[in-house]
Amino acid sequence: MIAWGFWIVFGDVASNSIDPKTAAFISYATAAVVTGLFVVVTDASLAVTNRGVLFAAVAGVAAAIGVVSTFIGVSVGPTAVVSTIGGMYFVTAALISTVALGQPLSLNKVVGIGLAVAAIVVINQ
Repeated sequence: MIAWGFWIVFGDVASNSIDPKTAAFISYATAAVVTGLFVVVTDASLAVTNRGVLFAAVAGVAAAIGVVSTFIGVSVGPTAVVSTIGGMYFVTAALISTVALGQPLSLNKVVGIGLAVAAIVVINQ
């Protein structure tokens, strides 16, 4: 939570200083290097499967779309609004996990999604 807070604020400053697409690239290129170093210096397993690689790559594409969208968003709108909307990724995850993975859609999930939508409406007022 703290790291993501710094990420969005620094991303906002970067996106208002240089092209937001370039800022997003620099941010994630740096993240890739730091993550790679973390894998090397920890006991992370380098064993991979085709399925794991495929889904990790698809997750990377989704992350790229998300970060570029966020950096463009903070360059044209308030950071509080952009970060709140982006932070609602769990709504998408809940819906995808229900449809694609067959996970149950409980009353708690429905209420949580409703409250998330209400939060977006409230913060945009």
